[in-house]
Amino acid sequence: MGEVMSERASVLIVGAGLAGLGSAMFLARRGVDVLLVERRSGTSPFPRAVGQNQRTMELLGFAGVAGDVPTTEHGEFRVRVAATLPGPTFHEVISETDTGLGALSPALPGTAGQDEMEPLLRRRAEEFGATLRFDTELVSFSQDNDGVTAVISGPDGRSEVRADYLVAADGARSGVREALGIERHGAGKLGQNVSIVFDADLSDVVEPAPPTLHVLHNPDANGVFITIDGDRHLFSVNAEKLDDDQCVELIRLITERPSLAPRIVAVMPWEMAAEVADRLRVGRVLLAGDAAKVTPPSGGFGGNTAIGDAYDLAWKLAAVLDSTAGPGLLDSYDAERRPIAERVVAEALRLAANRGVTEEVSEAQRAVELTLGFRYRSWAVVAEDDDPLDAEDPYRPSGRPGFRAPHVELDGKSIVDLFGDGFVLLTGKDGLCWTDTGLPTHVIDSDEFLARYGIGPSGASLVRPDGVVAWRIVDAPSDPAQALLDVLTSVLAR
Repeated sequence: MGEVMSERASVLIVGAGLAGLGSAMFLARRGVDVLLVERRSGTSPFPRAVGQNQRTMELLGFAGVAGDVPTTEHGEFRVRVAATLPGPTFHEVISETDTGLGALSPALPGTAGQDEMEPLLRRRAEEFGATLRFDTELVSFSQDNDGVTAVISGPDGRSEVRADYLVAADGARSGVREALGIERHGAGKLGQNVSIVFDADLSDVVEPAPPTLHVLHNPDANGVFITIDGDRHLFSVNAEKLDDDQCVELIRLITERPSLAPRIVAVMPWEMAAEVADRLRVGRVLLAGDAAKVTPPSGGFGGNTAIGDAYDLAWKLAAVLDSTAGPGLLDSYDAERRPIAERVVAEALRLAANRGVTEEVSEAQRAVELTLGFRYRSWAVVAEDDDPLDAEDPYRPSGRPGFRAPHVELDGKSIVDLFGDGFVLLTGKDGLCWTDTGLPTHVIDSDEFLARYGIGPSGASLVRPDGVVAWRIVDAPSDPAQALLDVLTSVLAR
């Protein structure tokens, strides 16, 4: 038996999906020593998790990568229900994607699929200094009060890695989660599906505009179809397992073209399920992405939530590792992100039950409240009240702690552009007393800013690295520096 090498990393990440690669990128950007292992040989060829909401694009913008993601400013998206692609339409809904979103965020929604996002995150993670190893799997791990010891196996044999923390981003069937004995709750398995990516000229069958999700109610081919780009398409069908010949026959069926010769690019079985882990943290091991929750694809919440998990983990782990914060800050990860998982899974289930047929009136409002009007409740936020609402209308922001810091346009730029590195303090025109507190402070002479953030001209709003309001005070206290120190000591568990 060969010698087992020993290695050291601040954070060991298992899994190179959106959550794992996102965690590696966000952590490495903050100077954290990261080692990621992935048992696959490369990133996913499947355009799963298509689309990035404005919140996700803001987080990607904080890392300087949003500019590499294709975006859309306006347009239409159609959901069409039928038995086949050329067959008669049973029902359809056309929704406008331009719904005044520019008033909510400087970020435009992204249109990338997972097959585009994973290589982008991988490249930027490596540019920031993360070490990524594919064809490498986690064999075992254990933890103690000081860290995690893991055995990994790759092309060069086995090695033992000692890390301060382990991020489990190893998917819906997470081996790390199972080893920790963490149970899941929810609706469970909803069905078995096979996704088929194929190339074919369907210009005489599918209209190129507007972009359309075809929900096919067909006893022999029940599933959804969408054109990815040009002649490349995705058909996800309810089935256990399919070979290439069976895929071709199903494609011929839904296109009503018995002589069509599609080129099968990739075939992937997958399970539709709805479950949330009972805990997202056990000691020095934290769950992210599908390891933390699995959700139906309806609504496109899975990939966006994975990026949200990654960012939240990254800034908190980095703060603990450089002693800016105490280890207790990591407890807020579960307290803040698990309720988000619960809410998106519930919404995805609601959409899945409707098979894509939704009522137009409230859908846009529900979406923006989930993505931009969410509320965090934890000791990393100094709450002001016992309001039971978990979300607010982001078009009418309150500026209260726990909510995302509202977008305000300042000289052609957004106040959101000030966030993403460390904590920042925002104050009004009479708040010069805050500039001596030692924290990056921005004095903003804007009535709109004061109204949206709910403070007076001498008051202040403390915004976390994730763009969430941690604390606010309407008017300046007698000792601003001491007030801010007390708040940071509490929020950062110092």
